Amino acid sequence: MSQRVAQTSRRVGEVVESATDRCTVQCYQLYQAPPLGTLVMTRSPEVYGVVSRISTESLYPGRPVVARGEEEDTEEGIYRSNPQLTRLLCTRFEARVLGYGQNQAVRHGLPPIPPPVHAFAHRCDEQEVREFTQNLDFLPLLLEGQPTWADEIAGALLVRAADAHPDRRDFLLTAGKALAARLSSDLPRLDGILRRISPQ
Repeated sequence: MSQRVAQTSRRVGEVVESATDRCTVQCYQLYQAPPLGTLVMTRSPEVYGVVSRISTESLYPGRPVVARGEEEDTEEGIYRSNPQLTRLLCTRFEARVLGYGQNQAVRHGLPPIPPPVHAFAHRCDEQEVREFTQNLDFLPLLLEGQPTWADEIAGALLVRAADAHPDRRDFLLTAGKALAARLSSDLPRLDGILRRISPQ
């Protein structure tokens, strides 16, 4: 598979709202957002983020979604009877920014400038995930925000990232130690995240 074809196959949508610390991406396909905790990136500029919130809503703010299935036997039947729904609804996800590319190296932290609106968003491949998570300096940004949400996202990203490393268990143990150093003053929170990433 050529590099261009591979990149296109991993393209999931376009940035429709952009800020230094987070971006909103509209997916090309309804209900086809990457799962929570997936590492995604834009390429120009190269900015990395983690999928932190997924929503499906009306494409038009002034046109609320209404129930349509009273006479249908299945949920799939609703879409068959109302094919226009795929043009009236959209799936979006929010990506919390964790790093960026600079001089052909990955930097953890907020980028100098955010991606432009309409930048393509790609699901990172295994090598990109491995390179980004080779060290864990992104943890401070990942753990910011309301603890319950931040901890769920952190756990999901670390578990997914572990699959990209040669030794999954070793990566999760290293991540656990880094979390322990950072959250030593908040043991309940630390325990909650460690339970989420505990090697099976």
